[in-house]
Amino acid sequence: MNPSPFPLLSLIIALPLAGAILVAACQQVRLAKLIALVVALSELLLTLTAVFRFDPTNAEFQLVERYSWIPALNIDFYLGADGISILFLPMTAMLVLLTLIASWNSIHHLPRCHFALLLALESITMGVFSALDLILFFLFWELTLPPIFFLISLWGLGPRRRNAAMKYVIYMLAGGLPLLFAIVWLATHPTADTGGAIPDSLSFSLPELQTMSLPEQTERVVFLLLLTGFAIKAPLPPFHTWLPTVSMEAPSQLSALLIGLKLGVFGILRLAMPLAPSAAVEYSWALGIAGAITLIYCALIALQQTNLRRLLAYASISHVGLVIIGLASLNPQSLHGAILGLINATLISGSLMLIAGFIHHRLGSTELIHLGGLAKTAPRLACFYFLFIFASIGLPGTSGFPAEFLLITGALLAHPSLGIAALTGAVLTAAYLLTFSRRAFWGPLRLKGSSQMPDLRVREIALLTLPALLTISFGLLPNYLLDFNRKTSERWLSRLVEQPEAEKAAPAVTRP
Repeated sequence: MNPSPFPLLSLIIALPLAGAILVAACQQVRLAKLIALVVALSELLLTLTAVFRFDPTNAEFQLVERYSWIPALNIDFYLGADGISILFLPMTAMLVLLTLIASWNSIHHLPRCHFALLLALESITMGVFSALDLILFFLFWELTLPPIFFLISLWGLGPRRRNAAMKYVIYMLAGGLPLLFAIVWLATHPTADTGGAIPDSLSFSLPELQTMSLPEQTERVVFLLLLTGFAIKAPLPPFHTWLPTVSMEAPSQLSALLIGLKLGVFGILRLAMPLAPSAAVEYSWALGIAGAITLIYCALIALQQTNLRRLLAYASISHVGLVIIGLASLNPQSLHGAILGLINATLISGSLMLIAGFIHHRLGSTELIHLGGLAKTAPRLACFYFLFIFASIGLPGTSGFPAEFLLITGALLAHPSLGIAALTGAVLTAAYLLTFSRRAFWGPLRLKGSSQMPDLRVREIALLTLPALLTISFGLLPNYLLDFNRKTSERWLSRLVEQPEAEKAAPAVTRP
């Protein structure tokens, strides 16, 4: 552990929340927008400061803060970052900043409330990435529900936006139950360290729980509970139907956040596998099969889509399947590829959904029957769109290439069938993205007003330039990202691969 002399992570969590309160209390809409923009920019600078203060050569948690919160239950306000989570802080701040700018002139109903909820959601999401106490993590996890519910139901694009908001909340509440059961089970169940007896004091500390040895049956139960809860959020089939529904009904800015920030996959990476390493290795085959099914099944569905927003939703779920294959492969190549894949989701998937929002704002639709010839009427929009599409396919020179190459290589090293599934998914991804893009951007004009559709404005060009530059930079210099998580990834893998082998050699714990 490396305690921080300055509460940087607490400030990263508190700043957007304070900004949300100021924006909501402000009486002037223009001033409220400016406050939200300044807060979002300041948050990005704070998260970059955290990245610059982070030591990539140290695999321990850094920037650690720990304050007693509920002493009777041994629950602390416990924050920290390692090589896996540190990069998600600036990526989250960047995506929220982009959504704020994209919402600048498109939100006319209760704009102060809309911007305040976006900032509150940013604060809570930062807490999810930083929490090292499981109860604190669960609190932040559940607190994401209220702002998302109101953002969908009040500013959604579709006529069934309230039903979509309710569906999202029901799914997430259902996913929260197994998470809570797993956390309580971990804190109260006998471990090998206590000689098979119930522990005298509860422990919700993630670093401490990672060092404990659980009985095999307990590990299986904890792993399956955590995996179920996070699979709903990821989402993995059969829990995936909420994302296409929300993507069609929610504002495009919120959809960009939901498909760009893969909190469910992060939960599997952060909690499910490290807390139950033996079970994670034992069921890695099942996790790999689930990833392969998700990858190919959702890619096949995406081939049939005629709406850009729904297509991007299924593409996002399909990419989640590829990342899950990477986690199940349990080797350095696949793990690095999985982390890069999650970062790419923020850059690429989030940007594509914002572009879909620009199209919808201009034409009132993203249905293929209403599109056609967009490359001629909006060439600047088409340039950004195809850059992100090629990155999503994994074109060399973009950030998608090193991630996809590492994931496919790691899958082939783990098992040929996983590698074949990953390669099949890559081919299907190119098929559905290029087929739709050709018809929407190069096909004949279908909507009467599409021939006069205005191109990207200066503000929108500036908005998309940052993720575009990062997409190219990370594609040409992937080691910059890999160096941040190399040491932490090695330690993460050692917990899973070496610990089960040591447990096989160790004598069994006799339970009372």
